[in-house]
Parts: sequence; C-alpha cells; structure tokens
Amino acid sequence: MIGLISATAAGAAARDRLAAAWPARTRVYDGPVGDAVRRAFGECEQLVCFLATGAVVRLVAPLLGDKASDPGVVCVDEGGRFAVSLVGGHGGGANELAGEVGELLGAEPVVTTATDAVGVAGLDTLGLPVEGAVAAVSRALLDGGSVALRTETPWPLPPLPLTEESAVGTEGTGGADGAYAVVRVTDRAVVPGEREVLLRPPSLVVGVGASRGAPADEVYGLVEECLREAGLSPASLAALATVDAKADEPGIVAAAGRLGVPLVTYGPSELAAVEVPNPSDAPLAAVGTPSVAEAAALAGGGELLVPKRKSRRADGQPAMATCAVVRRAARGRLAVVGLGPGARDLLTPRAKAELRRAAVLVGLDQYVDQIRDLLRPGTRILESGLGAEEERARTAVAEARAGRSVALIGSGDAGVYAMASPALAEASDDIDVVGVPGVTAALAAGAILGAPLGHDHVSISLSDLHTPWEVIERRVRAAAEADIVVTFYNPRSRGRDWQLPKALAVLAEHREPSTPVGVVRNASRADESSRLTTLAHLDPATVDMMTVVTVGNTATRRIAGRMVTPRGYRWQQEPR
Repeated sequence: MIGLISATAAGAAARDRLAAAWPARTRVYDGPVGDAVRRAFGECEQLVCFLATGAVVRLVAPLLGDKASDPGVVCVDEGGRFAVSLVGGHGGGANELAGEVGELLGAEPVVTTATDAVGVAGLDTLGLPVEGAVAAVSRALLDGGSVALRTETPWPLPPLPLTEESAVGTEGTGGADGAYAVVRVTDRAVVPGEREVLLRPPSLVVGVGASRGAPADEVYGLVEECLREAGLSPASLAALATVDAKADEPGIVAAAGRLGVPLVTYGPSELAAVEVPNPSDAPLAAVGTPSVAEAAALAGGGELLVPKRKSRRADGQPAMATCAVVRRAARGRLAVVGLGPGARDLLTPRAKAELRRAAVLVGLDQYVDQIRDLLRPGTRILESGLGAEEERARTAVAEARAGRSVALIGSGDAGVYAMASPALAEASDDIDVVGVPGVTAALAAGAILGAPLGHDHVSISLSDLHTPWEVIERRVRAAAEADIVVTFYNPRSRGRDWQLPKALAVLAEHREPSTPVGVVRNASRADESSRLTTLAHLDPATVDMMTVVTVGNTATRRIAGRMVTPRGYRWQQEPR
C-alpha cells in the first residue's frame, strides 16, 4: 500500500491523480501533515509526500529504523516537476516508485543512490538474497576496481561491470585471484570473505514426505538438518515439493511457511514416472507412487544432492517424515525485444526494462547503436551485420542455454519479419522465453498516413530471399481478390527491382487506378518522409528497403490529405 500525503491544493490535485490511477495501491491520509506522515509510515510499504523535501526529512527522521524495513519515501515538489527518491531507494523501492510517479505526473524522477545514478545494478536489487560486504563491493564496482564474478551455482544475473568471470569450486574467499573484491554466486553455506558478497540463487528444492499427523517441528527440523549437514544455505531454498495427497498435510504446510517458501505438489502418476535411487513399497501403497521425497524433489529436473533420509525422533518412535534435496539447473532467460520503428518515444517501457535487465545483448549492429545508451555498464554486446539473422538467433539461444539473461533485439515488433521466429525455432523448453512487443513499421506508417488500416489488412514481404516468388505472388493475388488493404515490407532493393511493379500490377487487376497508396520512408525517424499517391501514379523507382508501401482497398479514400479506410463498407456519402 502507498500512503499519499499533501498539504496544499496543488499537492492535493496531484495526489488525487495518483489515487485515481492506482485505486487499489494507494490510501490518502488527511488531517495534520505530521500526524498523516506518522500514520502512513507505520501502515504503508511506501509513501508519496507532496511536500518540501526539508519538511519530509524532519517528519520521517525520528521514524527511521533500518533500511531493510523502512518504507520507501518519494517526495514530489509543489510544482510537480520532480519526484525525488528520498528514503529506501533500494530496500523500500523508492527509486522505482519515483519513476512510476514521474511517468504518471509528467515529473522528472530523481534518484541519489550511487548505483542507480550511474546505471549500475545494485547488489541488493538483483532479486536474490545477498550476504556480506555489500557496501564495500558496491564501492569497488562504482570506482571501477577489480571485482570478480565467481560462479559456483550458475544463475542468470543482470549486467554488472565485473573485470573477470570464473567458475570456482569450494575454495577461495573474497580478494583472491588478484581481485579487490568478489561477487560470488553460491548455494553453499559458506561465510563471505572480507571483501566478498554472496548472492544466493533459488537453486535448491527439498522433496518431503510425511505420515499423516507428522508434527511441523519434525518436518522443519529434518529439512533444516539435511541442508546443514550437506553444507547448503537455506537462503537458496526455492520450494518444498510433495505429492498431491499431502498438499494440505498440516506439518508440511507449516514447515513451508516457516521456511518462507512455496509448497509445490505433483500427482502420483507424475512422481511414479521419475526415476529415483530409493523406491519403496510403503508410499506406493499409501499414495500411489514408490517415491515421494526423492521423486518430488527431482520432478522439475536437477541433481540429487541428498538422497532420501528419515527424521530421527527423540522418543524412539518410527520416523514420520522423509526428505531429499536437489539442486535444480539454472534456466537461462531469452527476451526477444521489439525496438519499434526507430523513434525513442516509441520504444516501450517494457522493452527498456528488458534491455537493462539483460547481461548479454544480441542484435544487428545498427539496431544496437539505437539503444546502446540504455544498456547498463557490464552488458556484453554481441553484434553483427546484415544477413546474419540465423547466426544471431543461434547465438542468443546458446547464451541463454548457458544460464545467462539475454536480450535479442529486432526492429518494429520482433515477431513480425524479425528475430522472434528464427530464435523460437532454435529454442527448446530448456530456457525461459519472453516476448516484448513493439510498434511495427506498418503501424507507424499507418499513423503517419492517417487511418489506412481501419479495416481488414495484411502485411506481405516482397523479399524472395526466403520465400519463392510464386508463393509471394499467390498471396498478393489472394489479398487483391479479397479486397484487403495491403502493406508491402521489403518492397524494393538494388538487386530486386521488379517485384514491386509486379505486385502492383496484380492489385491493379482488382482495384481502380485511383486507389490511394501511401508511401512512408524511415517512419518515426529524423529523416522520415511520406506521401500519398495512387495505384496508377506510384513510381516504384522512388521506393527502397527503408520504405513501406500501403495500398488501400476499394473503400479507402483520401480525406483532407489523409488516407482513410472506413471500419465498414457502408460508405454512403462521398467525402467532401
């Protein structure tokens, strides 16, 4: 919940805009400002104060406790020009909130935490539990010092400006290998060195089985004991897993709650299909699978670190709980990102977030140049020239399979004549894939021309590099016969100068010479140009590969210099 506090009419107006936009997230605090701040500070996760920063500092200073538990506080000035992250930039989420408030109110977000100010991902903002010398290692990152990434447990991370990367075994502490500081990714129960940060990936799954009525202390104690004796950190525990029949077993449910992890369940047939080293007749008779603990732990894949073991009871009674521990393999992440037609303000916020999240960026060199300034320090860039689409797709998938966070970029929408298709054809289910839509060239050109896509429309690429011309011509003829608006991509190049005239001739068999045609080159870019002509007067020689050509249907009209296709065919009155 976000508490909203204001003192003036102008502040109240801005406050009410936030409240209207986020009704489920916000709560307005009225009354004397001091009382309102104190109440909101104790009741909300975040505060937005429409007050002077000095006043907010004096009001919240006596309330501050610990940065891990204090709410994030954002301060908006009287004129609504700035949204300042004042308290809890990382832990309280004030930096992110300042950006959201700024976007909604048209204010400039201001962050003062050092890592955010220079675009470096904060070690305590990576979404992983963190231990050790966070301040010292962060300072080394900011100062450009020698900071090594030591990966014991591979896990996809956002970009960090690290000077070396190494995979290490069980030895080594911060400052080794000549590095001033170390960022170490591990699920082992080790103590961080003097200049070392430990990142705890959620790599461990514990499978549990229990007799009916097993005490929560027995289940919890067994899990804790297994992790401790195996030298594994509870901070890397991702889930408890068991059979469906035990989904509501009080002892297991309570143990998961105490450990702070979800309880995942599987059907007995799923578990019976998992090969395990220690099957047993007892669970087969009880719940329909020869293994619960081992099979549930292994159901999502991974390496069995601790085979099934039973709890030990002080009263000498038979054990009521079993568990097994698995280290699951890291799943790399591939984001296929559409950059839009070129203008920065047509690049979506989601696309920007994915670009900043990616540790590896793969793309065409000219597209990389468009967004290079948005990348965080430490991003590894793999760029190539025209004609290497298949190679880029293979590279991006291979990087994701290696457990990295990858962004593969394309212009417009990455799923439209771009990189999503070859990448997803290459990818299997061993990586996570995220699609980020973008504004296509057809949509950008349509907005410039007017509303040519107001009814059914189709996009057809005239490049016969990947598609035989016979297939392309058949599709153009089908669109012509169906009276559908057509946008041509890749209409004409130096080596392909006859395809566009041929396609226009096919359309002309079914449409009047006066049919409106829109021609847009470099839509949304600095050298954008556009013009309206007709099917009879379009000169193909004026078109190149940076151009999209939109040909109207029989209902498309030119109105006030704009190309308009009505939403229906009931065009009763000729436009003036």
